[in-house]
Amino acid sequence: MKTLNLGILAHVDAGKTSLTERLLFNAGVIATMGSVDLGNTQTDSLELERERGITIQSAVVSFTMDDLTVHLIDTPGHSDFIGEVERALKVLDGAILVVSAVEGIQAQTRILMQTLKKLNIPTLIFVNKIDRRGACYEELIEKIKERLSPYAVAMCTVSELATPQAKVAAIHNLFTDQIRSGKCHPIFFGSAITGAGISELQWGIYHLLPSLTCLKDAPLRGTIFKIERGPQGEKIAYLRLYAGQVRVRQTLTLYQTGKTSIKEKVTAIHRFQKGTNSSVEQITAGHIAKIKGLHRAKIGDQLHPHELEAKDPLFCPPTLETVIYTEDKALEPKLFSALQSMAEQDPWINARVDPSRNEITVSLYGEVQKQVIQARLEQEFGLHVLFKETTTIYIERICKKGEALQQIHRRRHNEFWAEIGLRVEPAEAGSGIVYRLGVEWGCIPKSYHTAIEESVFETLKRGLYGWEITDCVVTLFEAGICPLSTASEFRKSAPLLLMQAIQQAGTCVCEPMAEFELEASSSMLSMLIVKLIESGAVIEDTKISQEIGVVMGRMPANRVHQLEKQLPGMTQGSALFFSRFAGYDPVKGKIPSRDIFDGSLIDRRKLRKQH
Repeated sequence: MKTLNLGILAHVDAGKTSLTERLLFNAGVIATMGSVDLGNTQTDSLELERERGITIQSAVVSFTMDDLTVHLIDTPGHSDFIGEVERALKVLDGAILVVSAVEGIQAQTRILMQTLKKLNIPTLIFVNKIDRRGACYEELIEKIKERLSPYAVAMCTVSELATPQAKVAAIHNLFTDQIRSGKCHPIFFGSAITGAGISELQWGIYHLLPSLTCLKDAPLRGTIFKIERGPQGEKIAYLRLYAGQVRVRQTLTLYQTGKTSIKEKVTAIHRFQKGTNSSVEQITAGHIAKIKGLHRAKIGDQLHPHELEAKDPLFCPPTLETVIYTEDKALEPKLFSALQSMAEQDPWINARVDPSRNEITVSLYGEVQKQVIQARLEQEFGLHVLFKETTTIYIERICKKGEALQQIHRRRHNEFWAEIGLRVEPAEAGSGIVYRLGVEWGCIPKSYHTAIEESVFETLKRGLYGWEITDCVVTLFEAGICPLSTASEFRKSAPLLLMQAIQQAGTCVCEPMAEFELEASSSMLSMLIVKLIESGAVIEDTKISQEIGVVMGRMPANRVHQLEKQLPGMTQGSALFFSRFAGYDPVKGKIPSRDIFDGSLIDRRKLRKQH
């Protein structure tokens, strides 16, 4: 039996969950199609998803087509839940990108297509809603070629467009090799509601996307891409198995970030098949399954150590944060525990406690995500929570090289029996944090090395201005011990030495930026450019024709959301605005800071003033 792990992606409201229902119905998995409006679809299982009619978490269902088992992964369409999409993309063999024939290509559509092309994921484009008033065909094909893929090819024609009687006729131009390598993108048209064009799309899934055969005798390879909790609170890990086989009662070695590994015993396996998941004794390569017994498993864990090589994130990490609290202070431990449970499923929430104010902070993509967190805490944990103002997450970067040295023989200058020399240097933007040894490994015990390294990463979470320091290299260039030395001495003194080195090097506070492209009527362009400049944008290029104008540039990411809300009213809904994360730039003007004291011996406010 061949397998295909297939993702369905789209801008919100393009109809991808309805398409999932139609594919399951046509495959005979469900007797009747569910409705997003009625809240009875197969993949929107959360109560909140049914209430709001949106997908919040990715979901897996399975169906068969002849000798092919398809694991279908339905992903969220709203940009606030892009983290769920990123985790799903890493386990796909192919994808369907859904575009609305009425609304056309929207901002999220372009971001998703760029990412699919970057990953060389074979992708079919499905134009949905051809039965709706206002549906387009020829002009939409041209826009797809212009904005999504110049190598997009229409695979069918449409008759009686924009009516409930809309039909599809196949013309099947075959470019199988180019499609399977992700270089050519076939366009299918249809309607998930009426079923028009679905048989043609199924043909494309079966014939054009790459299916896999089982590699059960190969070395074990797999990745955990999703975590959820069962009815009794038990942890359930979603495993995509690339090679080998996994059995109940088998002990797995999970390789985690930070070069650590743990061993866990599989207690149960539920394999996705025919629209549900059922208990099995083993799974083989190519399948996705729910695994129980992996109590310490995390999203991103691998079954092979070489799969842990660092990879750049596909999408921008959250650029906003907010303080979350309850009116009853006694419930705050319960609140933090609940948020940690939610962060298992979405690590980018990054729930943390500010020791100086004893406040709980979470990272966010936007206000919809904040509302969802609030509702989930109410429904799943019985907690009524409130939020403070949403603010931007800044970062700090090192300006130049700095170092600090503490020597044991100069005891009067320090209070610790530990000899440490730490150097910090700037690194390439986006490279993260690199910790290096500039001394012989055996010069101090292993536990002392661990104490220093852990202290370095913990200290870098708060720089001179209170923001996380990134894109730097930290080198331990000297280390020594005496009979009175302990690991604790190194753990306490390393943060002090590192902050002295950082003070010498200096830091620059940077804000998240977005590249944007705004398309509108040429007559509106002057007004819109003024608005862009008011929003902090730097205009880099303009293209103006007789009817349409396009403006491109960069702007602070925290201004994008407000601009997106204002544009429809300013342009009667005719403007198209597309933006994507573009790294971090130094803040201009007043430098934002978080005056925090983390309970250690470090007073960053004093260091900042000295700097």
